[in-house]
Amino acid sequence: MSIKDITIVITSFRSKTKIKKCLNSIDKNCYVINVENSNDTEFKKNIEKEFTNVKCILTGKNLGYGRANNIGIRETKTKYALIINPDTELYPETLEAFLLSAHAYPDFAIIAPNIIYAEKKRRVDYSAKPKIHEAENVKGFAMFLNLSEFKDIGFFDESFFIYLEEIDLCRRLINKNKKIYWDSNIPIFHQGGQSHDNNVNYQMELSRNWHWMWSTFYYNKKYKGFLISFLMILPKMLSATIKIFIYFLIFNKEKKEIYYQRLSGLFNAIVGKDSWYRPKV
Repeated sequence: MSIKDITIVITSFRSKTKIKKCLNSIDKNCYVINVENSNDTEFKKNIEKEFTNVKCILTGKNLGYGRANNIGIRETKTKYALIINPDTELYPETLEAFLLSAHAYPDFAIIAPNIIYAEKKRRVDYSAKPKIHEAENVKGFAMFLNLSEFKDIGFFDESFFIYLEEIDLCRRLINKNKKIYWDSNIPIFHQGGQSHDNNVNYQMELSRNWHWMWSTFYYNKKYKGFLISFLMILPKMLSATIKIFIYFLIFNKEKKEIYYQRLSGLFNAIVGKDSWYRPKV
């Protein structure tokens, strides 16, 4: 096995600044598919000119994280796909560490790395046995996929726009007795919540709140039914309603709008509407 057996898939949205650090951290012998959730032809032109190992696919509009990742995965011709966020950076040993684990545990569906929050270098001891543990689910910022294990279940549920799509995918894998591993010997730096450029922070915050609540209800309804899910989210609904009223009284417009979006996301999920909200950027 070599790094040419891996295709890296990166879904981006308004990430012109953030994504370059990520791409610079990737070995130039590794093929990368960047799915950009917009119709930004200038972004595509610049990325493909600067990084010759990258193919940038423009979706034309913001399709969300799961659906865009599915586009990249279906374009993948290699045995493995590594899904990463634009606010991650690989270490020189990261890809080889994934391959080491894949060789040691060939039955895997997903291998997840160790999150490194400090931007310091960390080396992997290749002579050591991978410190690997089975898991029920893993974080979606970096997922190493053994694509042959997904033929009978598909990839991400495209009803999710963002949030919980990776938990749903893991649950479907576990239900089919597939193996998910976490390997503490694989380092990836992750900034966290910084995949977009800073000038769109507030609009992205509104979108995150809307979709977190929509996805929470949708996910629970999918596995527990409507009634149980409604009872589970009722305290969140009441809390959002009270906070909207409080922030209205004290003239805190931004906080009021955030909790309005939370309530709106819940309401739309309850009445069965799609995850339609998009950040106004």
